[in-house]
Amino acid sequence: MTPETIALVQKSFSQVVPIADQAAMLFYDRLFEIAPQVKPMFRDADMAEQRRKLMATLGIVVAGLTRLETVLPAASALAKKHVSYGVKDEHYPIVGSALLWTLEKGLGEAWTPETADAWKTAYGTLSDYMISEAHTAQAAE
Repeated sequence: MTPETIALVQKSFSQVVPIADQAAMLFYDRLFEIAPQVKPMFRDADMAEQRRKLMATLGIVVAGLTRLETVLPAASALAKKHVSYGVKDEHYPIVGSALLWTLEKGLGEAWTPETADAWKTAYGTLSDYMISEAHTAQAAE
């Protein structure tokens, strides 16, 4: 990721932080709309807590993009944990789609093609890594 990509992601995320709970609600509503098959993975979840975790995790990852190596261990652990919930490779693009849609809705006019590309790059980088880590966890079983 280029410094420009990172800067766009960080700047745009700082605009989402004030509407974090609303953004998280939009995200999960959209996720369950486009992929109803994932909703059972959250049946025991306290969704208010799940929304807080989502936004906290995004905040940590976005802040750590300038030092990606600092967030990769946490991303690895998260990927391995998600395997136990039944998350599969094909879920990552769906989540990415819901995330990008949420950011577009939350940012409004601030959602530019450059910002969209930056988020696609950042999400792609992280999701590719997490998929790889999930495969490592599955191979170890």
